[in-house]
Amino acid sequence: MYAITGITGKVGGVVARHLLSAGQRVRAVVRDAHKGRFWSDLGCEVAIAEMEDAAALTRSFSGVTGVFILPPSNFDPGPGFPEAKAVISAVRQALDATDPPKVVCLSTIGVQAVKSNLLSQRTLMEEALSTLPLPVTFLRPAWFMENVSWDIDQAREQGVVSCFLQPLDKAVPMVATADVGRVGAELLLQDWGGKRVVELEGPDWVTPNEIASELTKALRRPVRAEVVPRENWAAIFRAQGMRDPIPRIQMLDGFNEGWIRFQGNGAIQMKGNTSLAGVIQKLVG
Repeated sequence: MYAITGITGKVGGVVARHLLSAGQRVRAVVRDAHKGRFWSDLGCEVAIAEMEDAAALTRSFSGVTGVFILPPSNFDPGPGFPEAKAVISAVRQALDATDPPKVVCLSTIGVQAVKSNLLSQRTLMEEALSTLPLPVTFLRPAWFMENVSWDIDQAREQGVVSCFLQPLDKAVPMVATADVGRVGAELLLQDWGGKRVVELEGPDWVTPNEIASELTKALRRPVRAEVVPRENWAAIFRAQGMRDPIPRIQMLDGFNEGWIRFQGNGAIQMKGNTSLAGVIQKLVG
């Protein structure tokens, strides 16, 4: 039995499907019973737990072969990341109490960066779980290709992609969520011990210009990439409803300036096989 958190999302759902197709039993950890019905129909056991609820997570992780931890994303955290810290505390307590044979935790590229940024929430999670006396693999994927989904309407209607990743010819490591979920399931099924880091990227690094080119093909209309001046970012993000855009801006700076990158240095390097063209065709279709 494998307990999967974040199962209703893209990555967690892929992890669960791969495990089910491999003949494994899956416990779907969801926040409410309604979200669990889909997975119970597929043969999963369902456990109800908020990610901040240590007692509920402890029940969810009890008696399993492995646990997949997918921390909830928070793009507008409070100062000092209190929301992430609440999740981290609950997850750590639950894992410490249940002592599962193995844990795979979804982390991120750039988790080793010294400068605070939006991804520092994953840094805090790794720091907390690294002190547990049980096997943990931290899966650090690159920038998700599916982030392009935010650009499709503008590309379709205006023929433009407004880019915060810049310059437009700078390649960034990216990966499809399908590959992240598949690798997450494979790691759970492998035999290993201790603490490990797995860094996962797609088959090729990608530039904003290449994203525009693939959108041109998929939408069958010209699409060009356009730089969004950095001095405008804060106002744009606040207009979108963000209370504090600074962590997000710092993350983007990290990618653009190159200090958010893969660590290497002893990490296991893996590559996915899903292309940007395939992801965009699916998103557009």
